[in-house]
Amino acid sequence: MSDDAASSNATQEADAADAAAQPTLHGCPVTDSNGQEVIHASAAQYLDVVKALADEGYIMCIDLCGIDYLEFMDRVLPADIEPQRFEVVVNLLDMAHRRRTRLRVQVPEADPTVASLFEIYPGTEAMEREAYDMFGILFADHPDLTRILMPEDWEGHPLRKDYDVGRIPVQFKVANA
Repeated sequence: MSDDAASSNATQEADAADAAAQPTLHGCPVTDSNGQEVIHASAAQYLDVVKALADEGYIMCIDLCGIDYLEFMDRVLPADIEPQRFEVVVNLLDMAHRRRTRLRVQVPEADPTVASLFEIYPGTEAMEREAYDMFGILFADHPDLTRILMPEDWEGHPLRKDYDVGRIPVQFKVANA
């Protein structure tokens, strides 16, 4: 066996051991961030995982936001999660058991669409509209996916990292002497 083949086998075995040691919840890898559980769900798993968490007592969605990782594609993610340009981050709260958890969902640039959480958490309506307005992330089955911060005729999504920085001239009055 050549050194390259032995090295390849050792790497594969180490990756398999890491995957076996990776905790999961509802079929998704789980990591820890400063003591908070972080669930890495795929876009396909997203809605089912959120429904399961709601059934387990996570009755409140306290935040939902979009992130553009255009220049940070090498960020740390579990081994089986492929980094995408966009990410939807959801923070859920279980008040009865004093628990909180975070979901991170990778959203591809080619099809920036994930399911809407509106049917489970009606309070996410405005948060999903903001993620759409600022990043262009679409939420399937959202009841009113329209702009919330920018004018309806605005072109583009201002928080995307590749959005051109604009300039609006400001005119000042001349001070009285």
